[in-house]
Amino acid sequence: MIENTISEIEAKIQSTESVGEDQKRELLRLLGTLKTEVGTLAKTHGEQADSIANFAKLSTLEATRTEPNQQLRDLSNQGLVSSVGGFEQSHPQLVQIVNNISKTLSDLGI
Repeated sequence: MIENTISEIEAKIQSTESVGEDQKRELLRLLGTLKTEVGTLAKTHGEQADSIANFAKLSTLEATRTEPNQQLRDLSNQGLVSSVGGFEQSHPQLVQIVNNISKTLSDLGI
């Protein structure tokens, strides 16, 4: 399920016109790292890994809407960041990559 969710995110990013090519490449690179980290986490914390992947999907959906809703963007971004709460010690790379994705989306004005 997690790989399917991340594949859907990748497809959404590739098909969106609201994000420039450089930003797309950066987001896709970050998603590749997220896929690896969430895959590792899924072996021991399946529900949390699913939550992270789903919040990443929701954040991407809100970030690439043609008619943006800032409140939904903020909520989905907060959910994404919150989904990795508690993993700072055990999975610092995962927390870092989620923070980088969140920051990249924010830097895009998303």
